[in-house]
Amino acid sequence: MAASEWFLLGAPWDCSGSDRGEAGAPAALRAADLRDRVGADLGDAATRIADRRRDEETGVLALADTIAAAQALAGSLDAGMREHTGLRPLVVGGDCSLLLGVFAHLRRAFGTVGLWMADGHPDCLDPHASETGETADLDLALLTGSGPAALTGLAGAAPMVDPRHVALIGHRTAGLDDAAAAELARVPAAVLTIDAPAVIADPHDAGDTAAAWASRAGVPMWLHLDVDVLDPSSMPAVTYPQPGGPDFDQLAAVLTPLAAAPSLLGISVADFRPDLDPGGHLAARLVALLDQLL
Repeated sequence: MAASEWFLLGAPWDCSGSDRGEAGAPAALRAADLRDRVGADLGDAATRIADRRRDEETGVLALADTIAAAQALAGSLDAGMREHTGLRPLVVGGDCSLLLGVFAHLRRAFGTVGLWMADGHPDCLDPHASETGETADLDLALLTGSGPAALTGLAGAAPMVDPRHVALIGHRTAGLDDAAAAELARVPAAVLTIDAPAVIADPHDAGDTAAAWASRAGVPMWLHLDVDVLDPSSMPAVTYPQPGGPDFDQLAAVLTPLAAAPSLLGISVADFRPDLDPGGHLAARLVALLDQLL
């Protein structure tokens, strides 16, 4: 798979509405030469979140802005895939909420689509249980049909992703506080889970297991990388760092067979904070990882 087989689409999406840093990632990764690794750069979708209010009924922060951002990203992704039929999308956020826009498009365009989700957190809170109401706390729950209908139904009938077609990879399961343990318990039982200890113990086996599982499922797949899956010693430039994750080499070993899978539709990357990387060294390391995968 050559880098020229991909187009780049930025999603400068910060679900907190506070401009805390994630929205700057597309520009920072372009500055680290990511655009030289792809066949076309389509610029950024209109995914800015500005509202700081929490919807009383749903508990979701910036609900209207989030719906608009998801629709904008879905539209940009649809246009990109129609205009560049020989290329696959690389969507660079922003935070994990971008998955709402990605799957709003994929579900309408392709029907059943699966998800490999490499993330340090399960992102499966109920909105009212989230301290912030940020959709980055909720995205897996929303995608699999749990949450406000205004978001679970972005692609029409919920769920956007059948839990049987989701693999959660690299999440932490050891040393959790009560709230984190309760969130993990909300992950649908049908989801394939390969936790961080399993990834660290044998990253090649973890990747092969996730690839073989998807092959048996027989559906097109999307690969999502939240960079906080990495241990903070390797990637400190995230909003919610958690110890106990893989390093870059271990992560590459997991993701390589997924990126090479014939069923792969595209890749998204989220939660990099360039404001916490003033020298640009982590941006360069992340681009090198993507270059290896692409």
